[in-house]
Parts: sequence; structure tokens; C-alpha cells
Amino acid sequence: MDFSQPRLNGTAPHMKEILFLVHRIPYPPNKGDKIRSFNLLKYLSKSYRIHLGAFVDDPNDWRYAPDVRNFCGETCLLPLHPGRAKLKSLKGLAAELPLTVPYYADTRMSVWVNRVLNERPIHAVLVFSSAMAQYVAKYDSLLRIIDFVDVDSDKWRQYAAQKPWPMSWIYRREAEYLARYDRKVANSFNYSLFVSENEAGLFKALAPEVKDRTLSIENGVDTAYFSDQAAHANPYSPDENVMVFTGAMDYWANVDAVTWFAHEVFPEIRRRMSSARFYIVGTRPTEAVRNLARIEGVAVTGAVDDVRPFLKHARCAVTPLRIARGIQNKVLEAMAMGKPIVSTEAAIEGIEIRKPLDLLIAETSAEWVDIVSQALCADSLPAKSERNRAFVVQRYGWENSLCRLGTLLEAI
Repeated sequence: MDFSQPRLNGTAPHMKEILFLVHRIPYPPNKGDKIRSFNLLKYLSKSYRIHLGAFVDDPNDWRYAPDVRNFCGETCLLPLHPGRAKLKSLKGLAAELPLTVPYYADTRMSVWVNRVLNERPIHAVLVFSSAMAQYVAKYDSLLRIIDFVDVDSDKWRQYAAQKPWPMSWIYRREAEYLARYDRKVANSFNYSLFVSENEAGLFKALAPEVKDRTLSIENGVDTAYFSDQAAHANPYSPDENVMVFTGAMDYWANVDAVTWFAHEVFPEIRRRMSSARFYIVGTRPTEAVRNLARIEGVAVTGAVDDVRPFLKHARCAVTPLRIARGIQNKVLEAMAMGKPIVSTEAAIEGIEIRKPLDLLIAETSAEWVDIVSQALCADSLPAKSERNRAFVVQRYGWENSLCRLGTLLEAI
């Protein structure tokens, strides 16, 4: 575990102070929630002194504690063992709570939060993920902002429809209890944030009494980093015609997407075009994902040092997500790299597209086969999409998105 004491870290001593509570250490920014929480931290640290409390559920992430501390005053980073946390979450069954609340309950975090709030002149509290709201439930005199990111209760509802019993029952219960809990949190906090207008609108329908205090702060993308201008070496063989999927490969929605695509879509594409290859690029692939490499033409890379070469040199990016919430960073990153996209409607529903892009939509396996086969032949999509990149640069920069949060923090 890691506790650091106050220090300026290059910030002015008169800066206002913020308590930032995150369910997972916001570094490295290599998966959806970490990308958002890290950019929140980086943006806020320019104007505020941030005291960060977070859990570390991947032992490899401890090496990044110094990187996080560079943005903070005090930090409290606590180990979280997923196996033990799952057992602890069962307390939620008796307490009529969503299982995620006891999953992230830790007395050490409570002690640290209470000390910081009693000793430091905290201007506001920002909570990332509703399970962390339990630590500041009694501090109703403070400005409290909750970033739900997505309507997770609806995600659990979708999971329940896809899983057999008993998991379907557990997921349905989590959907019901989390919706109730999130509504209670939103009623007690000053503002509730979501990653897109679609997500905010869905929550307003679930909790109409807080609709005036519910708004969206969209995800962005680092367009300087995600650019095809750098000379990235080609990781593919010259005879490979590649479609690529990127993402954390222990996330169930991603696992479901690539498994369905590899079994139901790719073999027919491969039959039509023997040079076709499907690359699955991302950290922590589950056993089910690793087994997909047994399918001829499918490659599973696991973690890579840099995802950009795999995007730059692919013919197109595919996002066959059947369950999706909010804004998919993988779509924005691929677009920023100038890649044409083939996607389900669900994977892009949070992105406000108001102009023609090099983006094709497929839903059924037959549609996917036809559209991707055409894309690989360059019949329907260009090899490089200038308009996809231009769209992301103009519309989805982090600074533009997060300035709205700065306004909220100064509202009271």
C-alpha cells in the first residue's frame, strides 16, 4: 500500500484543494476508465491541488505510483485483491446493496478520507464510479460531484440477457440494486456526470428528479499522440490484409465481441480472402480470447508497448461490440490514427457524428462478412481516412470536454 504526505509537486501553495476518489489507480491510461480518470486528474492538477484515493487491482500497476504522485498532493493507494473482493461483495446480498459497494469497501480508505476532509481545506470532492461515493456519504456540506461515466445498471441488465442462470440472476439483481443506489447517490450529490448525452439522457429518464443536475462531459482523445505521422514500424507481414480490434481483453463486452466475430464472421471473410487476418490487440486476454488464436488467421497479441503501429498499418479497425455503454475510446483512437472503421451501431452510439465519415455499420454476421470483405479490398473505404482524423481533432479534444468540469467546480 502507498500513503504519501502533502507536497506541492510544482503547484502553488494557494491553490484550491480537491479530493479525488477513484475505484482504480488512474494510470497507465491503457483502458477506458483509466483513460478518462487520468485525463481528469491531469486536467484538474493544472488548477487545483489534488488529493487522490484509489485502489490498485493489478500488481503491475504499483510501478506507476510515482507517475500518479506527480499530479497530486496526498495520495492513498491501497491494494485490492479481486478474489477476496468478490467474496467480500457477497455482503451486499444481505445488506440489499449492489455488490460493487462492499467490493470497494475498505476501512483504511475511510480513515484516510476522513482525515483529509478534516485536516485539509477541501474545496470540492470528485468521485469517479459510484462505488466510491460511500466514503463521502456523510459530507453533505461539501461540493460533491459524481462521475458515473456510464449507466452501469443498464450494462448489467444487458449482461443478464446474455448469460445463463445463475449469472443471469446475479446480473439482474445488480442492475436493479445499482440503479436504486445510483439514484440515491445522485440525489445527494450536487452534480452527476456522464460520458455522453445518450448516457445522461438515459439516467435522466431513470432519475428525473435530478435531471437539472445531470450533464455530460465527453471523453476525448490525445490527438497528438494518436497520429499516423510518426514512423511506426509495421508489425504485420507484407502479405497480411489486417483488420484490428484494440481494447482491454479481460473486459466482458470486448471478450464477447471478438469471440463472436472470430467464430461467426471471420472464417467466411478468410474463405473469401486468404490474406485476411484478424488481430486482437490488448492487455490481459482471458483464456477464451487466447484460444481464438487457434482459428486460422486470428492473432492474439496480449499487451503491447504501443498500440499505434497496430492501428496505423491495419487495413481497417473493427468494433463488433454487441454490448456497449458511453463513448468507446477505441473508436476515437482509431479515427485519430486515420483508420476507417467498421462497427456496430452500439459501439458508436455515444459519438455525435454530424458529417460523413469513413465509417460503415454492420449488425448481422452476413452484413459483417460483406462489408469487411469489401473494406479489405478497398472498394468501400480508403486506406487512410483524413476525414475521420479531422473529425476527432475538431470534436473530441480533452481540453474542450473538460473545461465544463472546471466551470462546475467554480459554480459554488
